[in-house]
Amino acid sequence: MALVGLVLGIAYAASAQKPVAKKAASKAPFQGICGTVLFKSGNHMPGPDMPRPGTNGRPVQREILIYELTNLGQVEAGEDGFYKQVNSKLVKTAKSDKNGKFCVALPVGRYSLFVREEKGLYANLFDGESNIVPVEVKKNCKTTITFEITYAAVF
Repeated sequence: MALVGLVLGIAYAASAQKPVAKKAASKAPFQGICGTVLFKSGNHMPGPDMPRPGTNGRPVQREILIYELTNLGQVEAGEDGFYKQVNSKLVKTAKSDKNGKFCVALPVGRYSLFVREEKGLYANLFDGESNIVPVEVKKNCKTTITFEITYAAVF
């Protein structure tokens, strides 16, 4: 009987404890870069009766390399618009999914994006200061980009 009382006492003590209040998980807003990688190929020249194949591009899986903001003076160019070497700090890499979508969290700052292709690193947009695919991440903001791979297209 003493054993039953002891077991009941332990069971009662366990059930009488107040549950520990869980702190509400405060979800900070996403901060970084999200986007879509599209591959364009074929003739995109305007003209009557000219079909425009894949005008919007085809979503593709690619490795995306995110560097500190990089200027044309900080890269070694290869052939056909590809880069052999980027001489700025690699910050992060990401991979787009089968729908071309990617999302990567980053600290506030300015970055340059490249994609890895068989012939090397590829990037084709520049700002007025010769920065390569410049993207700015602001505090608690998601920056959205469409990265178009166009070396196989004619415009």
